[in-house]
Amino acid sequence: MSKGDGARLPATDSPTSAAADPEFVQLLTPTGERVKHPEYDVDFTDEEFRGLYRDLVIVRKLDAEATALQRQGELGIWASLLGQEAAQVGSGRALRTQDMAFPTYREHGVLFCRGIDPIMPLGLFRGVDQGGWDPNQYKFNMYTIVIGAQTLHATGYAMGITMDGKVGGDDGEAVIAYFGDGATSQGDVNEAFVWASVFHAPLVFFCQNNQYAISEPLERQTRVPLYQRSSGFGFPGVRVDGNDVLASYAVTRAGLDHARAGQGPMLIEAYTYRMGAHTTSDDPTRYRIASEVEAWQAKDPILRVRRFLERSGIAGEDFFAEVDEQARVEAVHLRERVLEMPDPQPLSLFDHVYPHGSPTVDQERERHAGYLASFAGGEH
Repeated sequence: MSKGDGARLPATDSPTSAAADPEFVQLLTPTGERVKHPEYDVDFTDEEFRGLYRDLVIVRKLDAEATALQRQGELGIWASLLGQEAAQVGSGRALRTQDMAFPTYREHGVLFCRGIDPIMPLGLFRGVDQGGWDPNQYKFNMYTIVIGAQTLHATGYAMGITMDGKVGGDDGEAVIAYFGDGATSQGDVNEAFVWASVFHAPLVFFCQNNQYAISEPLERQTRVPLYQRSSGFGFPGVRVDGNDVLASYAVTRAGLDHARAGQGPMLIEAYTYRMGAHTTSDDPTRYRIASEVEAWQAKDPILRVRRFLERSGIAGEDFFAEVDEQARVEAVHLRERVLEMPDPQPLSLFDHVYPHGSPTVDQERERHAGYLASFAGGEH
């Protein structure tokens, strides 16, 4: 996206909201109506608006295909992003080329926006590789399974950017760290807040508050809105409608520009909802009621963009049908590629431990090769 650069940070860490309950930044209502906000806005072309819709639909379709693959025994596990597409696509498109992202294990939409082949995380969850993309090439770190650990990685990386003199101007670098509402209870996240604040790190903490830390509701994690926690660490926080792709973009772009200009960290709470299970090993019907899910379905992030495009005359039925067909074709192609993945050779486990090899790893490889050879032709 090239024209949404007009967003600015609020003067305080308490955002003025376009919605009354809860208080958050919103630019697009669930009915597809554009609303004004005194601090944030976007100025996209019609083609850019259509591009956002295309991103949202394709990302959801690929995610649904991955869920189906797991249910059919082709993946070991899958963490769906269903319902969180706007928060991920909006923030992902707000990143500039030089910015670095540190994801959890659910940021498939951000991964897509960074130009990474969507097959990559499926290789990880199928167990045939470790993810496979180059974090330096795509400015997108590897998926992190340990809850909250990536916030410390992001903080250290952001401190390094400052030491390298890469902040202070429009061409500076910034970092974004993704995590969920449950991760805010982790010591790693709070430690990252301390270090980022004290060392004025160029870092945006992006919390996707999807209302549940696996089975624990938000009220078991905090007694105050999550975005307000940042004030105790000395940096601003803002809550955004996480089902609004325009607001997610505007607030994230403003936060990243704030960081790259040398103004320190910021916390964004994207208020959204996990429509599906925490992972495919979870059963959300055990801890939440159907009426709650139905209420959030009315706030669907894709439907509201479609309504906006229709209301504004930016797109019609031919466009929507073309996007649906493109998403279907890409999902079929993804499935075919997953099924064609070869099983890894057991000794390949040792290939990528160190970039230039290691005598210790070589010895371990040799011992393991001997162990495997001991099974040849035997009654085991």
